[in-house]
Amino acid sequence: MDVGVWILNLAVLLIVLESDIGTRKVTRIRVLRPIISAAAIVPFFIAQLATSGYGLLLEIAGIAAGLLTGLLASAFMSVHEGVAKGRRCARSRAGIGYALTWTAVVGARLAFSYGSTHVFGRRLGEWMAAHSVSPDALTDALIFMAVIMMLTRTVLLQLKARAALARPRPAEAPLPAR
Repeated sequence: MDVGVWILNLAVLLIVLESDIGTRKVTRIRVLRPIISAAAIVPFFIAQLATSGYGLLLEIAGIAAGLLTGLLASAFMSVHEGVAKGRRCARSRAGIGYALTWTAVVGARLAFSYGSTHVFGRRLGEWMAAHSVSPDALTDALIFMAVIMMLTRTVLLQLKARAALARPRPAEAPLPAR
């Protein structure tokens, strides 16, 4: 497997964990950073997209896996209303469950990358040849999984932040009907 997969996965892990662990204010840059990172990273690592056959299905599976793992990780991040510098803001909280989910998913991708070269490379190569799957399609699927997981986290963070700020505050709660 390509060194790019290792670099991309470790970069995604570091960006997400640095940005999310603990209680953090939800800011524009925090939401935009992963989008900007993905836009900068993907063109360097995506070689030749598969447009048909099992290569395309593998890339789609990578996208689906990224979406599902992004949803899973985001389930471990809560967002609530807070105050920073005297102003209302959304604040997120992510702890050990969030960090372990991201670390496990990235570790699994890296283990697969290592295994495909050093452990089960011959069998994987035979499968890829039998199904006309290029090494680029496999690499692309892993990259799509990483990027979509990160973007899913970003979209859900933004949606949760908006929802937290849209909830009525106790002083604004409507009076019960009589």
